[in-house]
Amino acid sequence: MYEERTGRSETVECGLEEETCRLVLKRLRELADGEFGWVRLVDPAESELVRLAEELGLHPLAVEDAVQARQRPKRERFGDVLAVALKTLWYLDADAAVETGQLMVFVGPRYVLTVRHGPVDPAAEAARRLAADPGMLRFGPLSVLHAVLDVVVDAYGDAADKVRAALTGLEDCVFSTSRVDHTEAIYSLKREVREFRDAVAPLVPVLQGLLAGPGEGGQGHPPKMLPYFRDVADHLGRTDTEVRSLDELLTSVLDAQQARVGTWQNDDMRRISAWAAIFAIPTMVAGVYGMNFQHMPELGWSYGYPLALGLMALGSGLLYRAFRRNGWL
Repeated sequence: MYEERTGRSETVECGLEEETCRLVLKRLRELADGEFGWVRLVDPAESELVRLAEELGLHPLAVEDAVQARQRPKRERFGDVLAVALKTLWYLDADAAVETGQLMVFVGPRYVLTVRHGPVDPAAEAARRLAADPGMLRFGPLSVLHAVLDVVVDAYGDAADKVRAALTGLEDCVFSTSRVDHTEAIYSLKREVREFRDAVAPLVPVLQGLLAGPGEGGQGHPPKMLPYFRDVADHLGRTDTEVRSLDELLTSVLDAQQARVGTWQNDDMRRISAWAAIFAIPTMVAGVYGMNFQHMPELGWSYGYPLALGLMALGSGLLYRAFRRNGWL
């Protein structure tokens, strides 16, 4: 069973040189009752992490997951240690791209270990929020897990808003009067949204698992902590719905762009056909009167040449007017 704590946390952010590792372990052992430690690591090598993991009792498979930055969001329990893998995510306005990193959170009885891969550090913002609301620390290490999840999910929401703005801009371009093919930009954004979905969708069942009852894997979670996780799950659910909507909208915009490209091609073919018909009139007249026959009407008439030119101009003009009225030109 989980017992509420009123103590404080001690946070250490460091690399894992031998001396530093000994210092971290020493400080963890010196924690008083009601206190817990928080160790934050950045891009550690497996050999470095193993030294700390052995002292903390982490499973070798959990260490392997923490080192490899290509994990799917998931939740696993190794004895009394809860391991949660999730993806950090941010949007680059300059490139209209979604970038992702990896964060592994280990929640033990008296410690939290976060292992980060990538430039974005949600643990720093989580620590700031906990410092602003120290009452959350009464929930012990789970308060850190909640704070980290809250920061990550908030970042998802911010990124979804920026992707929505980029999509709106693409929609305006697609339905504008300019004849610019935006297929590549649409497909590129759709690929970024797919990467977004790969980060958000698998995290939904992870949070649902944290809300499970005692018989469903929720052992040790204090009842008073569940509303906080439920709030994060609600925000994540809204973001998941938004990302799915963005994916569907991008498919519709891509279809609309291809339909407009087809319309442009049809317009071009109509114009080409119209001009070909217009030039066919003088070509036909010139072809008839250019034949080498001795006895042809008006060959000896002094007004035959102007008449032929006038016939060409009249026929071409009538066709031009007809095509203009029908919108072909």
